[in-house]
Amino acid sequence: MSPNEFFSQLWQDYVAMAPQADQIYKLFAADNGTVVNDHVAFRTFNLAPINIERLEKHFFAMGYRRHEPYRFDDKKLDAWSYLHEDPTQPRIFLSELCVNELSAAAQEYISGLVAQIDPARVDDPSVFWAGPLWKMPSHADYLRLLEESEYAGWMAAIGMRVNHFTVSINHLTTPTTLQGVVERVEQAGFAINGAGGKLKGTPEQLLEQASTLADRMPMVFADGSTHAIPTCYYEFARRYPDAKGELYQGFIPSSADKIFESTDVKKSLKAA
Repeated sequence: MSPNEFFSQLWQDYVAMAPQADQIYKLFAADNGTVVNDHVAFRTFNLAPINIERLEKHFFAMGYRRHEPYRFDDKKLDAWSYLHEDPTQPRIFLSELCVNELSAAAQEYISGLVAQIDPARVDDPSVFWAGPLWKMPSHADYLRLLEESEYAGWMAAIGMRVNHFTVSINHLTTPTTLQGVVERVEQAGFAINGAGGKLKGTPEQLLEQASTLADRMPMVFADGSTHAIPTCYYEFARRYPDAKGELYQGFIPSSADKIFESTDVKKSLKAA
C-alpha cells in the first residue's frame, strides 16, 4: 500500500469518528486551498500482536524509518516517531501503553482483550482503521480502565484507529501563527484542549502545538448501554528551523504529554 492510499483510508475512518475534523479542515481549505497534514498518531498496547515492533513493519513497508524514541513516565507510555524517505509525506507517531506497569487487575483485563485478536488481522495495513479487535467492554469495565489510565480506556472502546491528524501551520497562508489558528477554530465554535495551556511549546523549542478536545460519539457497550465517549481530535502544529536551518522533525515530550489529554473524558464533558 502506498502512503497516499494509507492516509486516504485513515482519513475516511477518522472523519467518521470525528466529524469536527472534517469541518475544521474545510474551514482552513476555504481560505488556503490546500491543507497539509503534519503528522498522524496511533495508540496501542505493548502486547503482541499489536505492539510497536509488530505494527511499525507497515510503516517500514511504505518507506518510513524510525526517527526518535520517547518516554512518558506519568502515562506509562513508550513511543517512536517515524519519517518517510519522501519529506512531503506526513510524520507518524506511534505510542504503546506499558501494560506491565499497570495494576494486576488492569493487566489481566487488557491481556484478555488482546488475546481475542486474530493475528492475521494485524498483518494487513487496514488494522489501523479496524477499530476494536476485541469485543466491546462493558461500560463498568470501561470506567474502571479510565480510572487507572485514560489511554487504556480509550483503546478498549475505540481500538486501532488514528487518534488525530494535524494541520501544518507552516503550509498555511492564513493564519500563519498558532495563536491565529486557535482563535479561528474557537471562533468557529470548537473547544481547544487547555491542558498545560492552549498553546504548547515555543519557537525556542522549535515546535508549537495545540489541539481540539476530542469529538464525542455514542457507543454501545457490551452490557447494552449506550454512552457518548471521546473519540478523536484535530491538532495544529508549527515547526521552526534549527541552528542548521533545517526544519525540526521531532516532538516535545512535555507538549505531547498534554496533547494526549485531548481525549480526557472529564475535559470533554466540561466542553460538551
